[in-house]
Amino acid sequence: MFDAGEPILILPGDYPDPSIIRVGQDYYMTHSSFDYTPGLLIWHSRDLLSWERVGYAIHRHIGNIQAPELIFYKGLYYIYFPAGPTNWVVTAESPAGPWSEPVDLNVGLIDPGHAADAEGSRYLFLSGGHRIRLATDGLATVGQLVQVYEGWRYPSEWRTEGFYLESPKFTYRDGCYYMTSAQGGTAGPATSHMIVTARAKSLHGPWENSPYNPVLRTWHRDERWLSKGHGTLVDTPDGRWFVVYRAYEKDYATLGRQTLMEPVRWDEDGWFRIAERERTVAENPSSHPAAAISLSDRFNSNELSPQWHFYGGNRTNEYAVGGGRLHLQGLPADRIEPLLCIPFHHAYETSVTVRVEEGAAGRLSLFYKPGFQCGIGFDGRRVFAFRNDYKSEHTEVACGEVTLRLVNDRHEVDLYYRVNSDEWRKLDHGFEMSGFHNNVLGSFLSLRIALDATGEGRAIFGDISYQAG
Repeated sequence: MFDAGEPILILPGDYPDPSIIRVGQDYYMTHSSFDYTPGLLIWHSRDLLSWERVGYAIHRHIGNIQAPELIFYKGLYYIYFPAGPTNWVVTAESPAGPWSEPVDLNVGLIDPGHAADAEGSRYLFLSGGHRIRLATDGLATVGQLVQVYEGWRYPSEWRTEGFYLESPKFTYRDGCYYMTSAQGGTAGPATSHMIVTARAKSLHGPWENSPYNPVLRTWHRDERWLSKGHGTLVDTPDGRWFVVYRAYEKDYATLGRQTLMEPVRWDEDGWFRIAERERTVAENPSSHPAAAISLSDRFNSNELSPQWHFYGGNRTNEYAVGGGRLHLQGLPADRIEPLLCIPFHHAYETSVTVRVEEGAAGRLSLFYKPGFQCGIGFDGRRVFAFRNDYKSEHTEVACGEVTLRLVNDRHEVDLYYRVNSDEWRKLDHGFEMSGFHNNVLGSFLSLRIALDATGEGRAIFGDISYQAG
């Protein structure tokens, strides 16, 4: 076991399965977006620590998007990704877009990884060690899937979620192709996920496993970061190397899988491993450069700010934004598609003003997935706490416009409201939400701040604020 110290947290919050590239002085990264729309948010950085949102590559719901592969090849950006029973690709001349419409590659499995050889032959590697050839333009598959790699067999006594060979990522260095993959399962036991690597002189193999496998793993459940895995190598202009990956934070799986990195060194035998270093980033996410990314919004733009996304299908005709207001059309009880953003602190609070049309209610909540949502709402006459379809029996009377406030203090949630500039009034009803994560509820999602409207009219929101607690 090689002790490399504390990982570097580069993007706190639920940004799983990072795929990262460097183009000149610029780094770009994207992540799994699952059933959130728009999807495949692109990030940009110049130093690997300070990140800004560039925009989305997918603007309509085409399925559950997992484990994308962002590449830059011969002047064009590509993102390969699985959604539904197939894999897709989109292209753009700039990471900021516009991105093409998704092209169906007509091949199954998950976690695509792109590789090309010196002759220009292009391939898509997929879960389970499978590979299929790509057309020269990278926009179609040719032939059939073949298995070319069986992974690295870890000791049977290790506690994992399952073997699950996934996420092949490729690096070419000194005449060798390095395939860096994940094994062990993406969640489950704290020690499940791991990063392994193999190399070959040709993309056809044979693949030789690294003597340092696993190059990265959570070794004990008492570590701060659990289920480390899904790694991609990236270098800097001055020749340093890092592996970027994702992990759950101990006791805060509700925040989802966060993006981390560690420096690596290349040994004389041509293999890489985690490098020793001094800890350079504080443990508290509030002091991290990414903490400057704002989730607050005054809704002054005529387009939603890039921190926002809907759960499920595209709601283009059911909302309007601009002039300091967000209008959300009420939905029936059996259709749950709130507007979401991703919190990233252990404790935080958020508040928003809301007024409603007759027959509607506006709500501020924490949302995991349909059936797992808790928060506070206003129907024009009453303020109420709710958990899914259940409303608190003792509602508070209000009228006109109110400000709703939700405080999440390390999984314990309190609810407040005020009318005009009056004092905050606390509702009796509160929640404990530490179990709202994948190991309990499945789906590999996270607990997110949600705005939504129920009923037949509209809810009109304004000036939402977010701050660390």
